[in-house]
Amino acid sequence: MPKQTQAKKPRPRTYARNRSTAVRANSVLVESDSTYFLKLVIVVILGTLWLKFAQPMSWQGIPFGGLPIGAIIGLIGIKLFEKNQFDRKIWYAVLIVVTIICYFMPAGIVL
Repeated sequence: MPKQTQAKKPRPRTYARNRSTAVRANSVLVESDSTYFLKLVIVVILGTLWLKFAQPMSWQGIPFGGLPIGAIIGLIGIKLFEKNQFDRKIWYAVLIVVTIICYFMPAGIVL
């Protein structure tokens, strides 16, 4: 009599929605309020750093009154150092708003 091979029972698939919450809890980053506030202060200070010109420069007919040096440094810094995507979006929004507001204020280094 030929030997019968038993069909292996397929293993159940584990989808992301079926995984335990313990696996997902490890990916959540928790930081203290003081760390969050320090990051907020740094982002606001970077947004205020402008390199302004005494006489506006013109490039292809578009006048430039200054360059947002702090915003450029801030964008790169946020991209490199912030791990959480949701926090990164908040920092980008704060940086852009402060940068736009400080364009019209007398803040920055005047050349």
